[in-house]
Amino acid sequence: MKIRVFSLAMMSLAVAVFAFAGQPALAEDEPSKKELKKHKTTPGAQYSPSMDVMEFEEEEPAAKPKVPDISKKEFAAAQKIYFERCAGCHGVLRKGATGKALTTDITREQGYDYLNAFITYGSPGGMPNWGESGQLSEKEVDVMTRFLLHEPPQPPEFGMEQIKASWNLIVPVDKRPTKKMNKLDLENLFSVTLRDTGEVALIDGKSKEIIEIIETGYAVHISRISASGRYLFVIGRDAKVDLIDLWAKKPNRVAELKIGMEARSVETSKMKGWEDKYAIAGAYWPPQFVIMDGGTLEPLKVVSTRGMTVDTQEYHPEPRVAAIVSSHYHPEFIVNVKETGKIMMVDYSDLKNLKITSIDAERFLHDGGFDSTGRYLLVAANARNTIAVVDTKDDELEALIKVGITPHPGRGANFVHPKYGPVWATSHLGDETIALIGTDPEGHPDYAWKMVESIEGQGGGSLFIKTHPKSKNLWVDTPLNPEAELSSSVAVFNTDKLEDGYEVIPIGELSGISEGVRRVVQGEYNKAGDEVWFSVWNGKDQESAIVVIDDKTRKLKKVIKDKRLVTPTGKFNVFNTQNDVY
Repeated sequence: MKIRVFSLAMMSLAVAVFAFAGQPALAEDEPSKKELKKHKTTPGAQYSPSMDVMEFEEEEPAAKPKVPDISKKEFAAAQKIYFERCAGCHGVLRKGATGKALTTDITREQGYDYLNAFITYGSPGGMPNWGESGQLSEKEVDVMTRFLLHEPPQPPEFGMEQIKASWNLIVPVDKRPTKKMNKLDLENLFSVTLRDTGEVALIDGKSKEIIEIIETGYAVHISRISASGRYLFVIGRDAKVDLIDLWAKKPNRVAELKIGMEARSVETSKMKGWEDKYAIAGAYWPPQFVIMDGGTLEPLKVVSTRGMTVDTQEYHPEPRVAAIVSSHYHPEFIVNVKETGKIMMVDYSDLKNLKITSIDAERFLHDGGFDSTGRYLLVAANARNTIAVVDTKDDELEALIKVGITPHPGRGANFVHPKYGPVWATSHLGDETIALIGTDPEGHPDYAWKMVESIEGQGGGSLFIKTHPKSKNLWVDTPLNPEAELSSSVAVFNTDKLEDGYEVIPIGELSGISEGVRRVVQGEYNKAGDEVWFSVWNGKDQESAIVVIDDKTRKLKKVIKDKRLVTPTGKFNVFNTQNDVY
């Protein structure tokens, strides 16, 4: 079995000083610039959202003792860079989440040189090497360092008035077709995020040809499919929701809406009798979610998520909305609130008298998915190394389960273990392990809601784990691993013989692309479950591709290349996404 792990020294550095640690390190413990330079990473999480609604007040920051000056112009430039590249991990208000807090009580203790070195060289724990990679110039690194030593600006709110003003009903419902007007096999269609161009590519699962390129919000985070399979919802990190009608002769956008300034999640109503009626989107800033008409995106209800944390029960001003899923048992949206650790069961049956069941889970909720029955939701509280389990039938917290370092499951992976029965699996950003959790309280009660096994993969830096009900393969990517060999390949296990270890599939090499880092990310199955697609994600000015692997033989089946495939990342098969197959 081939196993690669971070060295103890690297992991200690990541834990101790990851992206400006929460407590200042002693001077004698601080790594030198030469030591930091050894740990190179690449800014894979960068994006450039639309700033057309981000109107910060350009105020001259008050001078502070022993704090380097920063001009009004520099401050405005720095806050734009921070929003585009840093806020997703560290928070708009710099209070931290996946990344550490960057409030001035911390940054001023650490000082200019310390901060400058980390912005320049990054860390193996996930902090990109912004300066060394050339993503930020030496001057920009200097400006960002000084910016972090001043108090953060307060971004504007974005309420119903602004949301409604952004709503654009491009094609009214009565002008749309009443039946499917194309010959596309919609159930085997893939929606592929083209991260840096602000587009999605619709790719036919059989021919592997691009059907349409559709302009969307910038850096699309996810695609979701309506219960009927007709509508495709995408949301960009700039908080723009686009509704695409797949029944049209030429699939196109029929509505758009901005729900804030930064966002990650969108979902549609799936409960029987409520199919396609509503949609919901959650924002990082302002911290809120918006319920919309499912066919037009007309905003109907905006709800703030600000409130008290589940542990210390202190007020938090920026509890961002992470993943949202739709219940199969009740007319409810399940909204995960990151910083407070609350899971909100939002009853959409009566919007005027909105009822929300709030479940105290664990702080820093991120992403997750259902077990194989669709009843239990498993969500990663990534900064707490915990998986929260919620019974969506009874609307109760079932368990909090400790796993590896920084779980990042995507939707996770469901399969039947030879000993433990049905399990759900997650990989991790912070270590090489894959955690298996028992999910069958009736058939295997002794193993239910426990981490029954932890197996070793090829390295940390994993974003997605994937399998399919018709497959015996478990695929694990490692796109954020600092080693190029690992970030450009995937590990695959046989779920019946996990003890045999994994096989490494060099996806980047199979793509035929020789330039760039060739980060391989997010396996996605076709409808039949006999192919798995991987993105080879390069820089905006470099060649990227999608590599299709035969799931049975684990051999290359097709490389999809096209000049329009710029920075492909997430891929969402219509049937699997519509029916929560993972």
